[in-house]
Amino acid sequence: MTNFASRFSRFCLLASTLVLGLVLGSAAVAADQPRSTTWKAGPFDAKAREILAKVIAFPTSLGNRKVPEMAEYLAGEFRAAGFPAEDVTVVPFKLPAEETATLVVRYRGDGTGGKPIVLMAHMDVVTAERDDWERDPYTLVEENGFFYGRGTADNKMGVVGFTTLFLRLKAEKFVPRRDLIIYFSGDEETAQSTTVLMAKDHRKLIDAEFALNSDGGGGNLDDETGKPTLYAVQTAEKTYADFMLTTRNPGGHSSAPRADNAIYDLAAALTKVSNFSFPVMWNDTTIASFREGGKTTPGELGQAMKRFAENPRDEAAAKVLAASPGTIGQTRTTCVATMLDGGHAENALPQRATANVNCRIFPGVKIDEVRAALAQVVGEGVEVAIKSDPLSSDPSPLRKDVFDTVKRVVHQFHPGVPVVPYQSSGATDGLVFRSIGIPTYAVDTIFIRDKDSFAHGLNERIPVKGFYEGLEMWYLMVKDLAGTGKAKR
Repeated sequence: MTNFASRFSRFCLLASTLVLGLVLGSAAVAADQPRSTTWKAGPFDAKAREILAKVIAFPTSLGNRKVPEMAEYLAGEFRAAGFPAEDVTVVPFKLPAEETATLVVRYRGDGTGGKPIVLMAHMDVVTAERDDWERDPYTLVEENGFFYGRGTADNKMGVVGFTTLFLRLKAEKFVPRRDLIIYFSGDEETAQSTTVLMAKDHRKLIDAEFALNSDGGGGNLDDETGKPTLYAVQTAEKTYADFMLTTRNPGGHSSAPRADNAIYDLAAALTKVSNFSFPVMWNDTTIASFREGGKTTPGELGQAMKRFAENPRDEAAAKVLAASPGTIGQTRTTCVATMLDGGHAENALPQRATANVNCRIFPGVKIDEVRAALAQVVGEGVEVAIKSDPLSSDPSPLRKDVFDTVKRVVHQFHPGVPVVPYQSSGATDGLVFRSIGIPTYAVDTIFIRDKDSFAHGLNERIPVKGFYEGLEMWYLMVKDLAGTGKAKR
């Protein structure tokens, strides 16, 4: 996700989404949900564990320049499995802040099923400080029913899942009805430049009807009982954008204060921003999320979800949702001041003051429309400029074939668990794919308790059982969507 200082806030996937809001009320029904069926060893489980240990050992965080090495290792696995050299492509990138790469692998189908499906993951990880961890973050450790290591959750589980899937399908001599394309990016946790450049310069390698993204979505387990509460499919992502607000002044000596002051002017502008709310918005994803969430969320919040799903112009319901940190991001564009800088000397009047305002823009809203709205709010005398070159995208349609498949597969492992679409306030490489017209569905296969989830944090881990079950879930999902029938365990 660029995802970390600004990236952590920008790409904390489930933490800033409706999913947490839904889970608040899910404990009441969790007891009625059956436990996952017993996991049985799969034919490529040992190989998957071997690959997981090797990819965790690559410290692919910013500055280490290890992504190209990891990409070449994985490429070697695909070639050794029989994939033609021309279908295994490592694309190197020398970026201003990093030397990295992407890996694209094409699994040829018979062409009867339409355009390809892309399977997405990212090879880079957030930096891990060894001294802060209880275990070496770059050594896979199996302990207490968990796999520990940087990237186990975000997102090397996805890399291993898709790699193992291709090796298994190739060994089975499976012929899909459409091409399958693995896409592993190299800087999702920082600038996402590799995916932006792939979309711009190598579109033919990744062009597809839709994409399945392992870097979002997934299942929640109740913290106390460990029983499944819901499975979320990410179908939309808000645009991440930073705006620089600047006030200027001739300045002067601090012993002779002026009525106008750059810092005071900026403070007044930020007060206006804090008091401003963007219009309430909705889409198919958020309406479906609130409809399902209202069934399990107790109290006033749950009632507001139900009312908003029935009538998104219900102002009272929208007000309740806007008051909850778990749901405000689902109802509108949000902007908040995050950084300040002003003045040049302790004994001088400030000549300039600046503030960074971070916005999470509702899908479908143009970035310049937000800039114009902020400029109108703060008024004359305050410059409002867009920083960098943010991307925006529309929500993905709630495809029946994708959701039917996801439900069918999830329910083979966790019968009856609600499968809910959701909109993320963060961003992944899926945002880039959606921006170029490729609908993207984030469907991580791991079920995990909130209290066990440490992506980006210390002692990152995933359940061992969830890892192996996840391999089978990917296998069934992709065979269902790319094959000729409904895949079963």
